[in-house]
Amino acid sequence: MININEVIETNKMIEQENLDVRTITLGINLLDCAGPDISEVNNRIYHKITNVAKDLVSTGNRIQREYGIPIGNKRISVTPISLVGASACKTIDDYVSIARTLDKAASEVGVNFIGGYSALVSKAMTASDELLIRSIPKAMECTQRVCSSVNVGSTKTGIDMNAVKLMGEIILETAELTKDKDSIGCAKLVVFCNAPDDNPFMAGAFHGITEGDAVINVGVSGPGVVKRALENVRGADFETLCETIKKTAFKITRVGQLVAMEASKILNIPFGIVDLSLAPTPAVGDSVAEILEEIGLEYAGAPGTTAALALLNDQVKKGGVMASSYVGGLSGAFIPVSEDQGMINAVEAGALTLEKLEAMTCVCSVGLDMIAVPGDTKATTISGIIADEMAIGMINQKTTAVRIIPVKGKGIGDYVEFGGLLGHSPIMKVNNFSCDNFINRGGRIPAPIHSFKN
Repeated sequence: MININEVIETNKMIEQENLDVRTITLGINLLDCAGPDISEVNNRIYHKITNVAKDLVSTGNRIQREYGIPIGNKRISVTPISLVGASACKTIDDYVSIARTLDKAASEVGVNFIGGYSALVSKAMTASDELLIRSIPKAMECTQRVCSSVNVGSTKTGIDMNAVKLMGEIILETAELTKDKDSIGCAKLVVFCNAPDDNPFMAGAFHGITEGDAVINVGVSGPGVVKRALENVRGADFETLCETIKKTAFKITRVGQLVAMEASKILNIPFGIVDLSLAPTPAVGDSVAEILEEIGLEYAGAPGTTAALALLNDQVKKGGVMASSYVGGLSGAFIPVSEDQGMINAVEAGALTLEKLEAMTCVCSVGLDMIAVPGDTKATTISGIIADEMAIGMINQKTTAVRIIPVKGKGIGDYVEFGGLLGHSPIMKVNNFSCDNFINRGGRIPAPIHSFKN
């Protein structure tokens, strides 16, 4: 039974502490839309998405009205398009036509993002995979809502270094094609190792091939709630700190479970997972970095940051898994620079560098996220940064990702403004010592020894 104190507590979290359901993401299987004719494929994709998702936005709005729980975004993820378009797409423009169709369908049903313009190439690229990857810059330039992801490594298969090298080039090309908007196309493109099939968060969401025809996944976010709870135990020992985070994560996840079950019932689509990720926003008081400061750091990036983040991530997961039978996706703590005012403050103070962020990704939920770097950064340097992050994921059996934005025309000391959830950021310094000979070797980094568990 829910008592009146719990109702009051939840209302306070919503009204004063920025608790929200970040997204209801409807995953849609598009494999049955594949075929040899590109026009027919596009027609099938458009009609399936607009039919299955026609009530998604109205359902989210209804739940928000009835329960008073803010639902920030309604989104769609689809089967990786490199699989759907493999038979029909013979040119880059064929794939770009599918991107336009996805964008049109997303606009029609009223969602803000649609993910799944993706390829899974952790071991090697097929001709279709490579064609889709090479189409990404043009696709990001000509669409508003489409998000793209490429999985280039996994613990089981190793790292496809040919794909890593190519992605460095693709990111730079995407930055160039969208330079009139501060290279924002790169903010909709993420490179993964060990990408999960059920991630509801953009830009990395896609509908995994192990999923059913359609599924409802919910992402909940509550950095402000956790920070406020920790303010009440300031100076307490680590046991008290951990218990407080765990109990707070439990309460936040229950809100997500409620929304997910209601959306599933109304839409008559199976419930998949709740992703409890402390995903910050540019809003004041909605920052993961501020949680780390409340734990005891002057700034994120100070000595002790990696330990504090590891503690936070683990307790969030422990609290979440007790609140729902189906916790999935990424679930933990995100550390995007441009979307977290506390992270921005730390960069400006000189406390947080790209190298320290990389160390933090060993223990957070994702990786190097929304990092703005000088626009003249070399493709091989970007590939080297990706390779480092993929290695962390592969060896540690965790999801890691890179969403890096070389902002054309800007350098150290400049700022970039993306707007909305994407926020703003100072341009961060990159180590420009060459890794050309390493990246240009080609081939594949093999899977680590602990991957052989069959």
